[in-house]
Amino acid sequence: MTQDQWSTVDRYLTDLLAPADETLAAALADSKAAGLPEIAVAPNQGKLLNLLVSLRGARSILEIGTLGGYSTIWMARALPSDGRMVSLEHNPAHADVARANLARAGLDKIVEVRTGAALDSLPQLEAEGAGPFDFVFVDADKVNNPHYVEWALRLSRPGSVIVVDNVVRGGAVVDAESTEPAITGTRAMFDLVSREPRLDATAFQTVGVKGYDGLLVARVVA
Repeated sequence: MTQDQWSTVDRYLTDLLAPADETLAAALADSKAAGLPEIAVAPNQGKLLNLLVSLRGARSILEIGTLGGYSTIWMARALPSDGRMVSLEHNPAHADVARANLARAGLDKIVEVRTGAALDSLPQLEAEGAGPFDFVFVDADKVNNPHYVEWALRLSRPGSVIVVDNVVRGGAVVDAESTEPAITGTRAMFDLVSREPRLDATAFQTVGVKGYDGLLVARVVA
């Protein structure tokens, strides 16, 4: 199996089950034009997030890591008209691109993009009583993954779903000797989840246009 084959299969699946529309295509194009890194979720992964939000029946979403708002649009589209979503983005320029993309998608009334370090914004959300959230998507700096999961738990309730992206790291997650921050942070997150009685979780490996990686999916049980 090669990257070319993974990408070809992804394109086949996406064309059939998650075809692009003008709004999503424009979000990617404008993000690229603004110089944002091309690390948004793949279309079929965006559709998976959309389906998970729908299956949960979520009315509120917290996203940690907005980038250009591509995944944000996928998830927000699954909310009811009176739903709400808060997305946290560290980079102000990225947040501006995301806000414009969300406005074009007609989602700016239900999605709020907050700028600043997530570990500063999360306590503010708690202080405001913004939770609990029904669905949390974590896709930010990997070194802080354990902290983000801890906050996801604090801002959720039994039945909430927590998804963490990029948890396999091309297989490097198994390297216990690694000092690379994304690896140590991801391994610490797995250790936390494995010991946390309030979470029922699994993780799986993925291949596709984004290469070799994986997702963690957890349900808050208590």
